Amino acid sequence: MKLAVLGAGLMGRAAVYDLSRRDDVERVGVFDLYGDTARSVADEFGHGKAVAGELNASDERAVSKALQSYDGALSSVTYALNPIVSRAAIAAGCHLVDLGGNNDTVKEQLDMDTTAAEAGVLIVPDCGLAPGMVAVLVRDAVARMEKVDSVKIRVGGLPQHPVPPLNYQMVFSAEGLINEYWEPCVILQGGRKKIVEPMTDIEPLEFESVGKLEAFYTSGGTSTLPDTYEGEIDFLDYKTIRYPGHCDLFRPMLQIGLASREEMTVEGVTVSPRSVFKRVLDANLAYGDLDMVLLRVTATGKLGGTDHQVVYEAIDRQKTAKDLTAMMRMTSFPASIVLWMIASGHITERGCKPQEKVVNSSVFIDQLLERGIELKIT
Repeated sequence: MKLAVLGAGLMGRAAVYDLSRRDDVERVGVFDLYGDTARSVADEFGHGKAVAGELNASDERAVSKALQSYDGALSSVTYALNPIVSRAAIAAGCHLVDLGGNNDTVKEQLDMDTTAAEAGVLIVPDCGLAPGMVAVLVRDAVARMEKVDSVKIRVGGLPQHPVPPLNYQMVFSAEGLINEYWEPCVILQGGRKKIVEPMTDIEPLEFESVGKLEAFYTSGGTSTLPDTYEGEIDFLDYKTIRYPGHCDLFRPMLQIGLASREEMTVEGVTVSPRSVFKRVLDANLAYGDLDMVLLRVTATGKLGGTDHQVVYEAIDRQKTAKDLTAMMRMTSFPASIVLWMIASGHITERGCKPQEKVVNSSVFIDQLLERGIELKIT
């Protein structure tokens, strides 16, 4: 099969690395706005199978033309471009998965369901970590029980050696981080969808070998799960994991307006606070420590008429500075697995679908384990 990756940033590199290692993948196309970046990533991560091309993902016609010779594609460009990329993939007859991260964008893509089905392709948004992998784990938990009462999803990417005061380093885009901390959060409560404010309801938790942590509401992690399981699961929520004290330090910066896109003039220069804040975060929180990703999904319900609980837990650590980061592995590998499952025929549905409706969780989990992601299920 021939597969393409759009966007040669950190997550795109990991996707190229993973897809090109598969024996049944003949070619991996690497496309980026900057041709030199695409060529560098193809050479370094493509295992001799990758070819590079310069491509502006905001140019729908150009994207469609580029994808015509591929069976499927993975979009790791900014979430704002995913509707454009989705329309281009449908026109090209090319399956598509993306890393998502924004509920409004995903809704726009899901509205393309009929058009995608008629074109014989499958579009699956939000296929990263959270949103992403966690949705497939929730599907697996639902399949294991007669009735699921509660699902609690806790995920975080952290430095292994935190530096005060925020004890955090940038492991993905600053835009994505601000979006998570700023946008409304959707949960299920009493079996119905409910909106809660981000960076609220801080709870303590611990991971073995890591120690004390905190978790709080952030946006996007539940993705389509509240729509899919409304009326079926009584309670479902998502919280991001950080070192203790992070939320109380970061939240006031957003409350005074640093996440605003409204432009203002400062010493004759027109800027938005958000654009400046992103630059500050990238400049001061990208200190290059080895990272780790923590994941815990706890589902409780009934099995055989008695109380039952299933817990999915993973701690993925970057081992050396030369290795892929844990966030790269845990975000890109789930998306590349779903893309491979579609292109290889393990998933036969067509249209634009949430992954909890189309991804076989057993096959997916086996593929995670095959890649060295130590997911424990108890």
